[in-house]
Amino acid sequence: MKTPENFTISANNRIIDSSLYKVQTNSINNISKKSPVLIFAHGFKGFKDWGGFPFLCTILANSGFNVLSFNFSHNGVNAKQPLEFTRLDLFAENTHTIELEDLNAVIKYIPNIAVKYNIDINRIGLIGHSRGGGLSIIAAYENPEIKALASLAAVSDFMRYTDYQIKKWKEKGYLEIPNTRTNQMMRLNLTLLEDIEKNSSRLNILNAAKSLQIPFLIIHGKEDLAVNSADAEKIFSAANIKSVSCAKPMLKIIENTGHTFGTVHPFNRSNKYFDEVIRILTEFFKNNL
Repeated sequence: MKTPENFTISANNRIIDSSLYKVQTNSINNISKKSPVLIFAHGFKGFKDWGGFPFLCTILANSGFNVLSFNFSHNGVNAKQPLEFTRLDLFAENTHTIELEDLNAVIKYIPNIAVKYNIDINRIGLIGHSRGGGLSIIAAYENPEIKALASLAAVSDFMRYTDYQIKKWKEKGYLEIPNTRTNQMMRLNLTLLEDIEKNSSRLNILNAAKSLQIPFLIIHGKEDLAVNSADAEKIFSAANIKSVSCAKPMLKIIENTGHTFGTVHPFNRSNKYFDEVIRILTEFFKNNL
């Protein structure tokens, strides 16, 4: 697998650990040619080096794209222990607005590395998984630099909690979410709920989808137990409400696979479902960047 170049991006006194998978050049003539860049945003209880994400980034880099993968500043991991949730204090303080600010900062950072890595700043694509998919829809709406967007198993709404959970959350000041992989209880402070309620207009994923004017690919596993494939249908329906002159969204529901398309952490190998996701992504961005 390709070894990326690692660096940090600073935004609002927060550290965003990042990895750049450089485009594969096949000949001397291609060395001087500028290449597009894809930004990859992970989801809830995820991180940039989770499972098959590095494999995905490597294949895309081998297919002609620079790929910038990053950790949200409050995702709970850090550069010293990039595969472990050692900063549960930051995880507890996280909000969707913080993550959106992180993603926007990453997008705005691309010109700073464009010369060094021969990046075409007029061809920036965005990929988001799960909660990162919902954030990416909003970020694509807010940032005209994004020329094409793909969501993987994206949420259609950030308010994903029951009335009982919200009641207990407000009573205790926090909500605990189990991580079945690590056997950790991961706390969410009340600030996350308050952020959803206070910034409901900006954090409205479906409204952002309605306003997109760029090519948009929606991929979802039919057997997704974490985020139902109905979310993909909602996003597609919202994005499809536009004038004839605008790019129409594409919806790909992949049968017999779930939230991470058959991949696990630690990553052992790919499979036909994940390979299909990568094939569809590659074709989409080659056609639209």
